[in-house]
Amino acid sequence: MTGTGSEPGAPAAPAAPGTPGGPLRVALVGYGLAGSVFHAPLIAATEGLALDTVVTSNPERQEQARAEFGDGLRFAATPDDLWARADELDLVVIASPNKTHVSIATAALKAGLPVVVDKPLAGTAAEARELAALADERGLLLSVFQNRRWDNDFLTLRKLIAEGELGDVWRFESRFERWRPQPKGGWRESGDPAEIGGLLFDLGSHVVDQALVLFGPATSVYAESVIRRAGAETDDDTFFAITHESGVRSHLYVSATTAQLGPRFRVLGSQAGYVKYGLDPQEAALRDGRRPTDTDEEWGVEPESLWGRLGAGESPLTGGGRPEPTVPGAYPAYYAAIAAALRDGGINPVTAHEAAAALDVLEAARRSARDGVVVSL
Repeated sequence: MTGTGSEPGAPAAPAAPGTPGGPLRVALVGYGLAGSVFHAPLIAATEGLALDTVVTSNPERQEQARAEFGDGLRFAATPDDLWARADELDLVVIASPNKTHVSIATAALKAGLPVVVDKPLAGTAAEARELAALADERGLLLSVFQNRRWDNDFLTLRKLIAEGELGDVWRFESRFERWRPQPKGGWRESGDPAEIGGLLFDLGSHVVDQALVLFGPATSVYAESVIRRAGAETDDDTFFAITHESGVRSHLYVSATTAQLGPRFRVLGSQAGYVKYGLDPQEAALRDGRRPTDTDEEWGVEPESLWGRLGAGESPLTGGGRPEPTVPGAYPAYYAAIAAALRDGGINPVTAHEAAAALDVLEAARRSARDGVVVSL
């Protein structure tokens, strides 16, 4: 199945479903944390998409998927098993370990299938641009799952900026901080560069993407990245500063070693500032087995007690500013946009070219932390 996109980042042409009028058939590669908690439930909840095949050779994960999505779900042991029946599929979603993203995405595109890849798209910006070029050449959708663009706090901040509530934004502080004094192990914390582990490319992929979406391209990057925990093999406490072409300075923190968590956002402008504590509730809801299709509660809504505050001249912790209602989080919007892009030629919600620009920043941050220099882009 192919599309007709010609310009870099252009949306693919509508994909033809296997059955006229039927849902687009999705193969999900990987059923670990990303596949089982994020992708599978969101795909299943999206009108016009159907979870057709899960790629995992793990019998327990197969049983877990079958229990939630029914006996009609098909399984494949390896991604290679998909390509022989590519004409039975309409989309491949890659939620496997980071080191496999490029090879599986390349194979899927060569098989004529549109692709969604979990972040990070690749280990380098050069690899990301090669994948983007292949997708453009084949006229196929290639999108990156940057779900944090649909976090409640991010959507609220975009609204405040669009409405001019902050004036000219001067500094953007963003934190993904955790307190995990003992390493958990696994490939995400491996010191092997081939695994593309560590917080810089994990949580860093989120905070950089958000900063670039909000404030545009980066011109320079400075970073400090260390290993704090005994037995840890890769970065677990990183700070990096981005200077944007727009003049905004982004100060970004990703850490597993933060005993007292800071605000998720602290955004300072010429007229006011916005401070927001706490994480979007959608991930916790998905982990708990709740689904966007549940009718007993509103999806992505947080209580008033967790709203951020907007104001000037005083700390929000001493009552400064006014409570700012948090826009509900909307992870389902990502796959709804994917379905619209494939069926109707809609806009790709997160392009590979955008992912490559974020990887430019992440690679610059790694170099800056290693060499103790400011890296110009």
